[in-house]
Amino acid sequence: MAWPVFKTATGTPLAAPVGSIPTRSRHRPLRGVLIALALGCAGTGRLVGQEPEAPVVTPGADTTLMATPVKPLKAFFMSLAIPGWAQARHDRKLTAGLFVAWEGVTVGMTMKTIRELGYLTRIEADSARLVDKRQQRQDWLFLLGFNHLFSGLEAFVSSQLHDFPADVRFRAYPGVLATEIRVPFQIR
Repeated sequence: MAWPVFKTATGTPLAAPVGSIPTRSRHRPLRGVLIALALGCAGTGRLVGQEPEAPVVTPGADTTLMATPVKPLKAFFMSLAIPGWAQARHDRKLTAGLFVAWEGVTVGMTMKTIRELGYLTRIEADSARLVDKRQQRQDWLFLLGFNHLFSGLEAFVSSQLHDFPADVRFRAYPGVLATEIRVPFQIR
C-alpha cells in the first residue's frame, strides 16, 4: 500500500483550529523536570551578591596548591550520576556547561525519537522505517550513557590533577625552527 504524499489528505491535524479551547496540555511533565534538573546542575552553589568565604591560610603553608574540593572517586560518581556536577564543584564552569548542554541534547533527542517511534508504531509504518527509528533510539541512548561515563572519567582525572602547576609556558623563537617548553614539577 502506498502512503499519500501529503499528510493533510488522510491524517488528523496535530493542532486544533484557531480559536478553539484546548482540552489538555500539550506540554510533557517530564520536560519541566529535566529543565529544572539542568538548571540546578549548572549552578555552583553561590548566588550573585553573596560574598565568597575567605580561604584559611596557616602560617608557613604552601599556598600555591589548592585543596581539592572533591575526592577523585566521589567526583567520578557525582559526574556519573549527573554530568557536569563535579566539574562545577571544581569551579570548571565551561566544562560543566558543555556536559550539561550535551546531556540536554541527548535527552531531548532520545525523547523525540521515542515519540516518533510510538507514532510510527501507531500508524503501522513499514518495518524498514521502524527498524531505522529503533536504531536511532539506540544511538541516542548510547550517546547519553557515553556522556555520563565520559563526564565521570573527566571529573576523576581533573580531581587527580588539581595540583598540577598552572605555569606551563610555550615559547617560540623568531626566525628559528625551535620551540621551548617549560613544565615545572616537584618531587615529594
